[in-house]
Amino acid sequence: MLGPVAANAQTDSPPDQTEKKKKRKKKKKLKLPDIDLSHWKVTLPVANEKGKPYEIEPPEIFDFATNEVAKPYMYIDSTDGSIVFHAYPTNSTTTNTKYSRSELREQMVPGDNNTNWTFKQGGRMKAKIAVDAISRSASGKYHKTIILQIHGRLTNEQRDLIGASDNNAPPILKIYWQDGKIRVKSKKLRTEGLADEHLLHEEAWDDDAGFNFEQEVGFRKFTLEVKVSEGEMVIVLNNQEYKVFKDIHMEKWGIFENYFKAGNYFQSRDKGSFATVKFYELEVSH
Repeated sequence: MLGPVAANAQTDSPPDQTEKKKKRKKKKKLKLPDIDLSHWKVTLPVANEKGKPYEIEPPEIFDFATNEVAKPYMYIDSTDGSIVFHAYPTNSTTTNTKYSRSELREQMVPGDNNTNWTFKQGGRMKAKIAVDAISRSASGKYHKTIILQIHGRLTNEQRDLIGASDNNAPPILKIYWQDGKIRVKSKKLRTEGLADEHLLHEEAWDDDAGFNFEQEVGFRKFTLEVKVSEGEMVIVLNNQEYKVFKDIHMEKWGIFENYFKAGNYFQSRDKGSFATVKFYELEVSH
């Protein structure tokens, strides 16, 4: 995937000098992504030896470009300086979903899933993204994929308190690429008067109606910024459009821990379907 190298037109140059010029031109055309993976692990749509989705954590994730398992699903496009996430339906899916993903999961402490953040602590994620290619359904509509998320998580104490089988909690934010536009989905309480451990049960929460940004991004580059603070969540598209969540649902969500996700969580099981998503920038701060 390296860019083409222009032929050297100087026929009177010494062979070694000509070769040096070719190398300089080739080197100049290469672009590497400037994305820090120190606090991310990746989940890929292929099974490990235990039959679960293959994951790569720090520090091994730094060498993802030379990892033979990762190469079909997470790789560098040196022609434009992006990290590419490719996904299609496989039998390797994570808990509570039927869909496959090539997706990063934030780890505040590298290699550890147990240290996360609350809305009170706050967080910010900013990304420059492009959907490079995506298949269509039988009806002719594009399939959809989730490109950014904030996922909830139960602490071990909360998990034991409600007798849950794992630490999984609902995602408070899913950002989709859908028909060339950006769609946002969040959660709301089924009953607003709930409190304490009653909030920890997944059935206490329901999907909201969703929100569509007006501008169409299509297959062009676009930026998304997600800013979280106590009782509030703000999503910004291309520094132009804003969606603000600031209500009782955001306040009550403060009981959960959270982590960011970014990549390609493909939302189809159709035969032959796929999506390829490129990340040019990805920053997270707390």
